[in-house]
Amino acid sequence: MTVMKPAMRSPIPILRIFDEEKAKEFYLRFLGFRLDWEHRFSDGMPLYMQVSFDRCVLHLSEHHGDCTPGGAVRIQTDNLTEYHQGLVAKKYPNALSKIEQTPWETEELSLHDPFGNRIIFYEESSERNQPL
Repeated sequence: MTVMKPAMRSPIPILRIFDEEKAKEFYLRFLGFRLDWEHRFSDGMPLYMQVSFDRCVLHLSEHHGDCTPGGAVRIQTDNLTEYHQGLVAKKYPNALSKIEQTPWETEELSLHDPFGNRIIFYEESSERNQPL
């Protein structure tokens, strides 16, 4: 008997948020993600929304049972230096750091959102991308 293996896709991280306006300011206006959709069961209920940037998809949730604040997500990125320069130009307070070279041959830009979640944008070093 042949067992069918499931087709798996990239996971979609869920990050905890506490304030809709702060979340939209950070993810949409600062990081440049777009709002795909939002959902509330009714007026006054917690928000659940999807944001995306190219093929990167994140879910942001005000629901206390969905996830824990202070999570981290790594997002592979091309042109990290240019993206960083664009963020610096926006002069968003309390969110900028420098690009760091890691011992595992990536360049990383680590940012914290207003809710304590860490977003790590990374790009593999060009030496690591060379064919063997």
